[in-house]
Amino acid sequence: MLDSIILSYVTFVYFAAFLFYLVMMVMGKEFPGRLATVMSVAGLVVQTAAIVLRWKTSYKLGIGHAPFSNLYESLVFFAWTIMLLYLIVEWRTKNKTLGVFVAPLAFLAMAYASFSPNINSGIQPLVPALKSNWLISHVITCFFGYAAFGLSFGLSIMYLLKSPDTRETHNIFLRLIPPRGILDELNYQMILIGFLMLTLGIITGSVWAHSAWGTYWGWDPKETWSLITWLIYAAVIHSRLVRGWKGKKIAILCIVGFSCVLFTYFGVNYLAGLHSYAKS
Repeated sequence: MLDSIILSYVTFVYFAAFLFYLVMMVMGKEFPGRLATVMSVAGLVVQTAAIVLRWKTSYKLGIGHAPFSNLYESLVFFAWTIMLLYLIVEWRTKNKTLGVFVAPLAFLAMAYASFSPNINSGIQPLVPALKSNWLISHVITCFFGYAAFGLSFGLSIMYLLKSPDTRETHNIFLRLIPPRGILDELNYQMILIGFLMLTLGIITGSVWAHSAWGTYWGWDPKETWSLITWLIYAAVIHSRLVRGWKGKKIAILCIVGFSCVLFTYFGVNYLAGLHSYAKS
């Protein structure tokens, strides 16, 4: 289908953006960074158009649902939320270095969606459990939460790479990374956004579960791991606000938290449960 062909090309656009961000960091030149931003914006615009096209096509086929219903569509949307949130952060901070650590997440999500032989890119009818108006709100809130945690993951890696001594290195790559204090504060902002979105995602999912299966919580593997992920980031926020944790400890916890995000998203799809449709 045309939309999936367009989206496969977006994969290479995001890969090119990553390469330009990397060249910027290695060479310390501003021009590759500008090209990277242009590629990122172009990829996001084209991806948005392809998602809208896929949505319209589903109605023309008589299926008629938002393009968030299977693994292919969720991967595409995951990449979209990551790039959108990243570009907002880049615009706000006027710093492009995070792109080296975040653009690969969008590229890998798109590459897996577009080129994995195990993923069906066709538009499929909804299973009965997905025929709900809660689908859009649940998916959007969850994936914006995942995207914020993805940016937090990138910021945490940057924090661990950055030396506390700003005079320490002749390495251009490390010197271009913002000071640790800025990284720590921006990381905390991403954690708060992600935690809020994931909380809303769990709430909307619970309401949806009640309408679909008659129970707000069934201890399905995805529900359980969503709760584990939520508790980890709740612990991060608690540790910062109550115990005053900052810096390295928070960065390590965020990396652990994002590992749980990935398992919640991918790993539990291969366990028997109410969300097993998401692996198709």
